Amino acid sequence: MPFKLGTRTIQLDTPFTHNDIQYPANWIRLASEEDKSAIGLIWEADPVRADDRFYWNGDINHPKALEDKEESDENGNPLYVKVLGIVDGEKAMVDSAERLVTKGLKSVFIANIKHNAGSILAQTDWMVIRKAERNVNIPSDVATYRASIVAKSEELETAITAVTSVEQLIAIDLSFPRL
Repeated sequence: MPFKLGTRTIQLDTPFTHNDIQYPANWIRLASEEDKSAIGLIWEADPVRADDRFYWNGDINHPKALEDKEESDENGNPLYVKVLGIVDGEKAMVDSAERLVTKGLKSVFIANIKHNAGSILAQTDWMVIRKAERNVNIPSDVATYRASIVAKSEELETAITAVTSVEQLIAIDLSFPRL
């Protein structure tokens, strides 16, 4: 919790000097509100950090890209994924045929949705296998639940694909139904 004293920031439990008076590290904790006001010391809340999943360095003015971006060098030449290869008989990193792509938020979130849905479905996959191998029926509540997970996954992927701003992406409820 920083405090402001004029243009200076004073941290809690830090000694400071003001108007040629030295204050001990515990003064802010022990002083009354009147004493703090008397010297012009005011509490200033820490700035709220934007969600790092959506913004670079927690700065709301620097949203991450929604779309994938094929990378290029400073001259506009395409960059490629590097792989281990041989150059002049020595091992070296060389360009592959695959373009280097920085994934945007849409791709990242869709991949997470697919992963989460797969993890949820994996818990009852054995019932699907049992049905296929031995024709043992899947309980109706499990079948209904699995269908709801697949439907929710498709719904979320469609919603994520449609967004045109980070704010729209943030507004999507990414939760899945529970059994």
